Amino acid sequence: MGRTTTTISCWIGVLWWLCSMGMAGAQGTPSTATPAPAAIVLGAGERVISLDSRSRFWIDDTGKRPVEQVEAAALADTLPWQLRVPGSSYNLDGNKAMWIVFDTVLPTRKRWFIELQSSGLDRAQLFYRGADGQWVEQEAGDVKAVSDWPVPGRFPTFELSSAGTEPVRHFLRVEHARVDFATPVALYDQAALVASREREQFLLGAYFGLALLITLVAAANAIAYRDRNFAVYAVYVGSLAIGQLAYLGVGAQHIWNEMLKWNEVATFVLPGISGAAALWFARTVTEPGRFSKVLDMFVWLLILALLAAVALDTWLLTRTSFAVVMVLAVLSLVTVAGLIAMVWIKGDDPYIRLIALGFVPVVVMALFPVARGLNLMPASGLTRYALAIGAAVEMPILFYALTLRGNRRRESRVRAAALSHNDALTGIAHQRTLLQRLDDAIARARTLKRPCALLAARISNFDAIIEEFGRETGERMLVVAASHLRHAITDIDLAARVGSHDFALLLEGPTTAEIAMSRAQQLVASGLRPNDALPPAATLKFHITVAMLPDGERDAPGSLQWLVDGLDSMRPDARKLIRPLNF
Repeated sequence: MGRTTTTISCWIGVLWWLCSMGMAGAQGTPSTATPAPAAIVLGAGERVISLDSRSRFWIDDTGKRPVEQVEAAALADTLPWQLRVPGSSYNLDGNKAMWIVFDTVLPTRKRWFIELQSSGLDRAQLFYRGADGQWVEQEAGDVKAVSDWPVPGRFPTFELSSAGTEPVRHFLRVEHARVDFATPVALYDQAALVASREREQFLLGAYFGLALLITLVAAANAIAYRDRNFAVYAVYVGSLAIGQLAYLGVGAQHIWNEMLKWNEVATFVLPGISGAAALWFARTVTEPGRFSKVLDMFVWLLILALLAAVALDTWLLTRTSFAVVMVLAVLSLVTVAGLIAMVWIKGDDPYIRLIALGFVPVVVMALFPVARGLNLMPASGLTRYALAIGAAVEMPILFYALTLRGNRRRESRVRAAALSHNDALTGIAHQRTLLQRLDDAIARARTLKRPCALLAARISNFDAIIEEFGRETGERMLVVAASHLRHAITDIDLAARVGSHDFALLLEGPTTAEIAMSRAQQLVASGLRPNDALPPAATLKFHITVAMLPDGERDAPGSLQWLVDGLDSMRPDARKLIRPLNF
């Protein structure tokens, strides 16, 4: 107990240190100004142009300077403008605002746009002077509904000036609190922007469609089979998808477009809730209580702590409160990884390793958005989409594993329910079920003038096998024989056990004597092949009688007895193993 507590405390200390290092990243701005980069020539062979190393920035600590003053300071170089380099991050807490300035030249009349490649930005504004010398202002971010953005979408996007061949200076102003601003900013021509958005919408639609399907089917399985694992899995997949709706900006664009207050906190609240659901699901399927009650209690406390931290962060809305959520998220990932390792080593469930393997994609991919939340790496496609990619890989694996596990646990109930119409040992139909189906088949055959076929099969060497190898081997022979019968029929046919070591095959639907004889030959050949479930010298020697029905006025019991009498008349050492009775 003491060692476990000490280990947990060490993990929390390390994670808090990482969080503190992420929040205390280099934010210093040198006092000297960097010369302005050359104007960006739009349409000169490039369709997507990054602003990294091609723009300058300055952070307004008050957040109150108007664009006119910033423009004047940029012309006079009286502010400490610095070159914006790749991978940089900036703390804009305390009402700070970042100004990014760049010049463009547009030789053609094509439309160009600037896109800030992150959702959930508090505010983004673009300023430039139009042809009449007046300021053109565009605004996007969480302060406005996406439908009111200049270019609606998941990311703040603005159209650039389409003035002539003279350079135009653009001023991009960004407000973003609680998480460092480390968003890639790029210029797109219209065709490239449309293509990028169409590709993203297609992939995101595939992910959310898969998530919805898995959630609904898992919920249906939970209700139909009263399976707690599927119920928790449905909650987990659904909450993870809802969290991604917020994190990827899809919810703000399509679902809660007008709910501005909710949109401000959704990006922070929903991923935290989905993290708690993931931990709950991991606990449900790994069952740590079987190995350690302390560990099981720790998992429950961690779930409650994560939910409490999310609630506290929603109330306080500070960088520190969000850092606490991120620390607990990392601790949750470590805990899930530990649970996976534990069941991989100690688990006795045959499908637990497949379940553990299913967790790996999300556990690995979740590290990237968590590292972004801790300001340990800048925003990128990997930090945006890694978790969705991991979830898309994980969902079918876990669903398949849970299905196999559920089928195994329900097997005894299924077999018990099937005893009313199936043989207890072999699992195929018993004689009463066969006679009911055979009676219906004969009636249809008489009405439609289309014959069916009935085959009776006997294991002629059954007594000899029992005498040589014992009763257990004899029972195995019956199960193997039933397996051969299943492989010899189609979905509309029926295999049944009608005696101690006698079986029958009903070939329904329009059939011919040639088809019936072919099935009989297939059954004889399969029985003579060695089987891993039997001793090498134990093969199944079938005697088979075949009849096309209806035959005269014989009913179902009479027809079956006719074929069994035919088996009785065949000598055990008969060389001809298949005997047609009426053709």
